[in-house]
Amino acid sequence: MSNLTADTDVFASDPEAGQRACIVFTGTRQDDLPGIYTEAHRAAIEAVLAELIAEGWILSQRRVFDGTAPKIPIALDTGFTHAHDIAGVFEAPDLDAAIAGTVRLERAGWARLFRTEWIIGLREFAPILGEGAHGDHGWAFLALWEWNDQWCEATPAERNEYDLECDIAFRGDLAHGVNISGRMRLDLGHHWHHLGYWEIAGPDVADSAIRGHEAVADFKFTTSRHIVGKLRPLAELIRPRHSEGT
Repeated sequence: MSNLTADTDVFASDPEAGQRACIVFTGTRQDDLPGIYTEAHRAAIEAVLAELIAEGWILSQRRVFDGTAPKIPIALDTGFTHAHDIAGVFEAPDLDAAIAGTVRLERAGWARLFRTEWIIGLREFAPILGEGAHGDHGWAFLALWEWNDQWCEATPAERNEYDLECDIAFRGDLAHGVNISGRMRLDLGHHWHHLGYWEIAGPDVADSAIRGHEAVADFKFTTSRHIVGKLRPLAELIRPRHSEGT
């Protein structure tokens, strides 16, 4: 499948991606009462996560930037900034594996713990490292967007000019030390067209970078949804709220 938009000066197609699928998710906890979600469910979820890693899944976007990073499932703790409690991005070997894997997680107990929005697509553009130190940042920023009516009506020349303007903003992101794990295409089965995943040092970096995008009128052709969260091991975020028997 061809890319939805062409390469730019900043972003390039990812020849290593093949048919790798991405799974974007947001989850809201629903284990308010004892017995809904237990330690046994947590153990079952972790067993499925271990199986997925063995099957070639990437459960931490840190490994997209650094293939030697630990294979520990990582998600964003978002409950202090958003209505949902967690968010994250997994990658599966292909679309069939992505769908089957999410079903296995749900059946293991995930569905008892979270009310989840799963968005499945394909990796499109290659990752880019920001300027300066390339170490693991403690926060992440997810940008979901779809092209609006103005983009659909724009001429090829207008779209090319827009891409050049946006590249200015993306270079500003890289200057902030932002690592961008390429771009994922989501319009296979969702109204969102793309996802961008950023590793950032803190929320202030996302705020400053987005101001740069506003300055070049990035959002004149898109409708966006932004999610900011602190990166934490998924094992911490799926602990039961209630002890056994309480």
